[in-house]
Amino acid sequence: MQDEVDRLVAAWRRERPDLDVGPFEVLSRLTRLARHLDRARRTAFAEHGLEVGEFDVLAALRRAGDPYVLSPGQLLAQTLVTSGTMTNRIDRLEERGLVQRRPDPSDRRGVHVRLTQQGKQRGDAALADLLDRERELLAGLTPKQQDALSALLRQLVIPFEPTAQTDPA
Repeated sequence: MQDEVDRLVAAWRRERPDLDVGPFEVLSRLTRLARHLDRARRTAFAEHGLEVGEFDVLAALRRAGDPYVLSPGQLLAQTLVTSGTMTNRIDRLEERGLVQRRPDPSDRRGVHVRLTQQGKQRGDAALADLLDRERELLAGLTPKQQDALSALLRQLVIPFEPTAQTDPA
């Protein structure tokens, strides 16, 4: 069974036999899979009236645990966007009653962003839908194959992670 990447690689090998196009066999497939994942994410979130970035804010607050509060700086660190982008996201979510800004009790100039009950419910529902779609994307692999792929991808990603943890053992 061949996919589009097999055809692409064969064409490059024919046209440029002097180059090792082997990386395409892995990374082009990852790129194509990322497009499918992006489409699944956008669809799952849109069905709940959310954009991807808005879900990221709700998810960061939800992962923080009860009382589901983070500072804008903490949200920035978790979502890797600019402060202007974060302000816009918080504004939109607050207008819809999904988050609330509250004064920071330890800093009169600061604020905290709190997930509302409605925001928690909307984010949880969007997450459940996303996971269903992601399971569909992985349906061609057994659980053991998924574990093996996860381990291999972790090896590739760790060098690029700013907070990569090394095993002390």
